[in-house]
Amino acid sequence: MSVAFVKEESAEAASETILPARPISDRINFVTELGLQMLQEKLADAQRALEAANLLEDVNERRRQSAVPLRDIRYYAQRVETARVSLPPSSHDVVAFGHTVRFERDDGRVQTYRIVGEDEADPSRSTISHGSPVAVALMGKAVGDIVQIGSKSLEILSIS
Repeated sequence: MSVAFVKEESAEAASETILPARPISDRINFVTELGLQMLQEKLADAQRALEAANLLEDVNERRRQSAVPLRDIRYYAQRVETARVSLPPSSHDVVAFGHTVRFERDDGRVQTYRIVGEDEADPSRSTISHGSPVAVALMGKAVGDIVQIGSKSLEILSIS
């Protein structure tokens, strides 16, 4: 085996082990209690994946298998550290973090979303980030209010 091939393999392995950091927004890291639990579980999953990767005999494969867990550990450790648990709202007068809001769009569609933290948001599960344009527009509004999002409007039907 030539030295050039070994160096090339090492360079390839090194480039696969240095992944860019996952982006973290500059918003306050509000989370629900369930959201904090989810972040802690994802951190634990990443730590377990790293432990499994560290058991591999082949150094290059160990580096490759460690790349994603190392990046995830850095991300989730920071998200857990900066998390600000927001307790469920006690009032349903105006939209706030943690509320489930039902609204009608100007095209007649009725949608319902719960406003949650960035990491727990999943529109396919009817949750949206508190930093999303829809959530930002809804915050502080009451049932019956009509909010504008660009050229579209939403009417708040219920808050729970």
